[in-house]
Amino acid sequence: MITVLNWLAGTVLALAWSSRIVDAALGMPKIADIARPEWDRKPQNNPRVSIILPACNEEADVVKTLTRLLALDYDNYEIVAVNDRSTDRTGELMERVAMDDRAHGRLTVIHIDQLPSGWMGKTHAMWTAAQRATGEWLLFTDADVLFRPDSVRRAIAYAEAEKADHVVVFPRMIMKRPGEKMMIAFFQTLFVFGHRPWKVADPETRDHMGVGAFNCVRRQAYEAVGTYRALRMEVLDDMKLGKVLKNAGFAQRNVFGDDLISIHWAKGAMGVVRNLTKNFFAILSFQWPRTLASAFMLGFLNLGPFLGMWLAHGGARIPYAGALLSMFAIYAGMSTRSAVEPYYFFLHPISTVLFMYTLLRSMGHTLWNDGIVWRGTRYPLEELRKGMV
Repeated sequence: MITVLNWLAGTVLALAWSSRIVDAALGMPKIADIARPEWDRKPQNNPRVSIILPACNEEADVVKTLTRLLALDYDNYEIVAVNDRSTDRTGELMERVAMDDRAHGRLTVIHIDQLPSGWMGKTHAMWTAAQRATGEWLLFTDADVLFRPDSVRRAIAYAEAEKADHVVVFPRMIMKRPGEKMMIAFFQTLFVFGHRPWKVADPETRDHMGVGAFNCVRRQAYEAVGTYRALRMEVLDDMKLGKVLKNAGFAQRNVFGDDLISIHWAKGAMGVVRNLTKNFFAILSFQWPRTLASAFMLGFLNLGPFLGMWLAHGGARIPYAGALLSMFAIYAGMSTRSAVEPYYFFLHPISTVLFMYTLLRSMGHTLWNDGIVWRGTRYPLEELRKGMV
């Protein structure tokens, strides 16, 4: 009986992982890379781009980000930066950058002192900035993202050539510690397993994408889906913007960009845990049964192959070995586009346990606080549930 169960569990795991690696191997090459030479050109019609940058207590990064944005080689753009109720020097530093000669006529700084009820801070800041923006394209980004000078020019050239309404550029993740590499490698593996970025461009699928570092949307499409007012209480505003745009029938594209945009997302393994604590319960629609089930499935899919190789005997190990080989192939494939070496595969069980802990931690914190506390503001759980898209 035990042998039969071993074979059954191993077969399920082998099929799950091997089908995903085959799907990814066939699909990922279809995703464009705008860092390639053919996209080093000017966009058709030279449309105006409004870069919208919300910031709350970002004094460590905001000057560098704004300075990089002011050095873009695209000639028809503006920056609308929002100081969202910061208690540090963020607003002061924004104004200092705005006094630079290069910022004249290019950078507008908005200060928000109070958050209206029924809004998340970030969504309100982006909505406010979009109201002031003058561009045909709205590029929503974050205050800790580093832009290469040709990044926006290439992205808009691609968007106009593809007649896209929404373009997402995947950022290069800056990783300085082994713990960061371990956790981000797992996150990327989970992403490949749970999403199909190569299907985003297909209007017949429901696959969608959104990345906070580079969400570039045509104004006409943004207004058609109700602007950020329709997402005002969404924790996952970047992905949900992609969802509503795709569901409304707008043309969506996600692309690679090498180091066109870069971000140091978290410091160490526990930094990743802390960053995801806000989001994970929201991903699961604030449903505790679904969260517990997801934690179990996360463990089964990711720890199962390792445990099977240890506990099974003889031929019953074969399907587990197949699952592990497929998992390793995903790591090897990801290493071609990131700084994570394939041998981080051997740390996969550790990162799995930490991600399961993060899921439960996110649920526990949200239920204990009856909401989410983020950047000094508490958002009640009841309002978050009502505001979900």
